[in-house]
Amino acid sequence: MKQIAFIINPISGTRSKKDLRAWITAGMDKECFEPDIMFTEHPGHATELARRFAERNYYAVVAVGGDGTVNEVGRALVHTDTALGILPVGSGNGLARHVRMSMHPKKAIAQLNRSEIISVDYGLANEHPFFCTCGTGFDAYISAKFAEAGKRGLITYIREMILSYFDYEPDTYHLSGDGIDLDIKAFVVTFANASQWGNNAYIAPRASIQDGLIDVAALSRFPAIVAPGLAMQLFIKNIDRNLFMHAMKVRELTLSREKAGVFHLDGDPVPEGKTILIRVVPDGLKLLVEKRF
Repeated sequence: MKQIAFIINPISGTRSKKDLRAWITAGMDKECFEPDIMFTEHPGHATELARRFAERNYYAVVAVGGDGTVNEVGRALVHTDTALGILPVGSGNGLARHVRMSMHPKKAIAQLNRSEIISVDYGLANEHPFFCTCGTGFDAYISAKFAEAGKRGLITYIREMILSYFDYEPDTYHLSGDGIDLDIKAFVVTFANASQWGNNAYIAPRASIQDGLIDVAALSRFPAIVAPGLAMQLFIKNIDRNLFMHAMKVRELTLSREKAGVFHLDGDPVPEGKTILIRVVPDGLKLLVEKRF
């Protein structure tokens, strides 16, 4: 019998969590898995809980929430024998979508029943782990606005993007390392382990979580008239072909900027300084994914 823990973030996303315990209990294959179910009570609690389960050599710990919850759980599981699972009920669910987990909880539970463990990469930004994306620029600015909004969900995110677009002034960045030496006045600089920000917005459509590389997507300042086309390209997976986009793959890269400010790790805003070292850690995490027959 495999011990598996579910850590539920009750404030992630907009969906009610009241039925999740019953769905998990009823849906998990009792011949294979022995589930424990816990709810987080404060920021960082998911990391504390996941670390305890890893110390007890659990088969897997499932993050029940969005990319922020995945980050909290995942950082406790790197370089352990305990795998990370995802039951996506957050706002963006970028990593879950990348590995094709269902956005319907009952279907995602069924996928966990027929899952297998693979080894995947993760990234570090000034030694802080990220598993999907991190970055600076407009997306980090919006992540801070989103965190302050008091209400989750895609509609809130879109509203904050529209309200902030014309007020945002792009900064100048220097990117150096792995043969790159680039100065750019950028609207967005994203470092992607997985392919999307979430909600099927593919900022780095060629990214892989198993190639030992981080994809860099640096979007130059662009005229407002092209914004609708850029937005469309995010969802049809070819924004990397846009003339305003600089797309690169690196093992390690240093971002320098004119002033300290907001940065995001898997969608959660954090303060960072003028210099940020990004690097990949190959095969540093075990991940539950649905078996593909």
